[in-house]
Amino acid sequence: MIKKHRAIFINNDSDKQGLIERILEGPVSNPFEDLKGQQGALFSKLALDKYIEEEVLHDQKVLTKHSKQSLRSMSSGERKKALLGHIKNSSPEFLILDNPFDNLDVGSVDDLKQQLSLMSKKTTMLQIISRKKDLLPFIKEYYMLEDKRLLAKSYDIQSVEETFFGDELPAPLSAINHSGEELIKFKGITVNYEGMPVLDNINWVICKGEFWQLKGKNGSGKTTLLSMITGDNPKGYGQELFLFGKKKGSGESIWEIKTKIGYFTPAMIDRFKGYHSLENMLISGLTDSIGLYVQPSEIQIRIAKQWLQLIGMEKLRHTYFHDLSMGQQRLIMCIRAMIKHPLLLILDEPTAGLDDKSAALFVALVNKIASESDTSIIFVSHREEAGLNANLVYELLPGKRGSTGKRQE
Repeated sequence: MIKKHRAIFINNDSDKQGLIERILEGPVSNPFEDLKGQQGALFSKLALDKYIEEEVLHDQKVLTKHSKQSLRSMSSGERKKALLGHIKNSSPEFLILDNPFDNLDVGSVDDLKQQLSLMSKKTTMLQIISRKKDLLPFIKEYYMLEDKRLLAKSYDIQSVEETFFGDELPAPLSAINHSGEELIKFKGITVNYEGMPVLDNINWVICKGEFWQLKGKNGSGKTTLLSMITGDNPKGYGQELFLFGKKKGSGESIWEIKTKIGYFTPAMIDRFKGYHSLENMLISGLTDSIGLYVQPSEIQIRIAKQWLQLIGMEKLRHTYFHDLSMGQQRLIMCIRAMIKHPLLLILDEPTAGLDDKSAALFVALVNKIASESDTSIIFVSHREEAGLNANLVYELLPGKRGSTGKRQE
């Protein structure tokens, strides 16, 4: 019997979790009535997070019980491989794939697609998808989830229109001074963890105003590299690592380094679960605090308002951050990292999980920052984002002695 595979396209306002619960736990309604009474499984980051929590809190290894390595220490690709192996052993009748290719490098995506294609001959696939490029080739029936409503019609897959922000980039409250063109310099940097090679002879110089994309396979050492830039990794001590003109270990403080850097990765959003208005969120970026605990000045309020006007959200300035859509939250977090015009802006997988329209908006904002400011940018992504104007690429290439670096222009 030929399996009936379907794709459900979502945006960042869709009730994805509610849909997953209805399919797995019931009541099952059209167009999924054929799944009623069948055993299902979920392939998602949410499922992985639960297994990681079991390992951390209860020392209960499920996905890695035959390995010395923990889930927490694995790369995104390794975690998803372990989860898929566990699911295969349970032989489900249908499988819900929740944005399965997020945070995976190109090679891992190709490998996962091949495995899912083979599984699709025996297992019904429901792919929940934000990005049109991720559509599995064997799926021919599409739906769109609008909030809680599933549109029971074929979804017209169209490209996203290019997005522009018309207003000028707001000026900084005060300039962050730095003499010289070089901001960050790696010279022959090598990193090992407990005898395991991670980085091998890295040479990379980041100068003022440059727009870099940092690439590399899962587990290639991108996170290690970034943590050395932000001053959080002690592996730079005793090596030729220079941060904003000072050699690592020559008396610089981590706080001094962080005041010159703007940083955003989606995991940071979990820190802002309180009642933070958008205006206060942005102002806290000027003070490098989680939340705002002092009365803001008039000029701080004005700058926050100018940034909100830039992205068309000035009328929402008193709205709570946790009430925004995922796409809106990412824009606010990018601005929060940029509002002080840091010397270096690091965006670590900032578009992961976003729908096509939200990702296009985010990319347009980053391009504007790059073209209208002196801030250097490092944009980390496994995905080739359409329209991203990064003109320099640094790629980590895994090897037996650790990853080496390759500069591309």
